[in-house]
Amino acid sequence: MPRTATTWLLIAAAALIAVLPLLIGSGSHLEEPFAGADAQARGAVAEIDRGYEPWFTAVYEPPSGEIESGIFALQAAIGAGIIGYYFGVVRTRSRLAQEGAVPPEAAPTETAEADSGSTER
Repeated sequence: MPRTATTWLLIAAAALIAVLPLLIGSGSHLEEPFAGADAQARGAVAEIDRGYEPWFTAVYEPPSGEIESGIFALQAAIGAGIIGYYFGVVRTRSRLAQEGAVPPEAAPTETAEADSGSTER
């Protein structure tokens, strides 16, 4: 299958995954259909044990939901950047290894051999 066809199929699948829950009314029976896991867990705990007191409080409580969403998006972007950087480094190293070039950190140095204590006589 050509690369462009594969790309468009993947884009269509991602769009379908994003839109399908909205079209079929997933969660329409709930008060807040797309509540986060924290809110759902808090509700479940309150339902099980009405006198439950949390062990600790949040270190920082954002003043609004928009700021909280922004911080979450920033956290996700930083994580994606780190993961993308890692895959880029691995891909570049494998390409260099296939071309026969050795990355500088993988090349043995004379000082490392001398420091290893191996003395050939």
